[in-house]
Amino acid sequence: MKIKKLLRSSILPIYGYFFFAFVYAPILLIVVFSFNSNPVNMMIWENFTFDWYRAIFGLSAATTESALYLDSTDQLYEAVKNSLTIALTTTAISTVFGTAIALAVARFRFRLKPFYRALMFMPMIMPDILLGIALLIFFVSVGIQLSVVTIIIGHCTFLISYVFIVVSARIADMDDALEEAAADLGANSWVTFRRVTFPMILPGVIGGALLAFIISMDDLVITYFIAGVDSQTLPVFIFGMLRRGIKPEINAIATIMLLFSLIIASVGLYLRSRK
Repeated sequence: MKIKKLLRSSILPIYGYFFFAFVYAPILLIVVFSFNSNPVNMMIWENFTFDWYRAIFGLSAATTESALYLDSTDQLYEAVKNSLTIALTTTAISTVFGTAIALAVARFRFRLKPFYRALMFMPMIMPDILLGIALLIFFVSVGIQLSVVTIIIGHCTFLISYVFIVVSARIADMDDALEEAAADLGANSWVTFRRVTFPMILPGVIGGALLAFIISMDDLVITYFIAGVDSQTLPVFIFGMLRRGIKPEINAIATIMLLFSLIIASVGLYLRSRK
């Protein structure tokens, strides 16, 4: 008993602290060194600066020593535009289909229902590199040119599963008696869905949509395989910069993406937890 108490009171908390430090320390270093003015070696601290953020937004003077290290701000803005277009479109499609499938699985009885439910988990369990290669082979085999459209299709193949799981969890918490009461009061299926079901699952739908949006924005592996020449996304753009050497702007771009992801994830978790 004393050993168990010792483990609970000292060793396990210490292990937890080391675990979180191991996971989040590299992320914290990226944020810290995004303000380092050293343009040659980012791991050697020189001075505090916002030059790399100014460079990203095109606010640096072209004559300064630490000005634009980006190959082209136009390429960066185009990558951001492609990422937002793909993420918004994919989120809309995945939310509609994921919600519809979740409602169908929860409300209807049919053969192989457990198998179908398990099948919805497969795109999440499957390794990203395997899914990316499979999608690439499929698009090439049917003669579809790689573009923004192929990225949207590829993202929908696994993001529908994420929305399905989030909405299914919300549906599981619903009281079926409310829908039955609406039917007893004369409401048809559409009115019941619009006035009862949808408002109750709305936090889950929004949470799933935000989750799909942020995953689509941050996806690299699958996008790398199915992106065309003129459909470069922001993660692929950053990966291309890394292959040519670690530049100071990479830390600034990564910090902005991290902040954006935290905001979206926080909103999604808040909406998901609402009763």
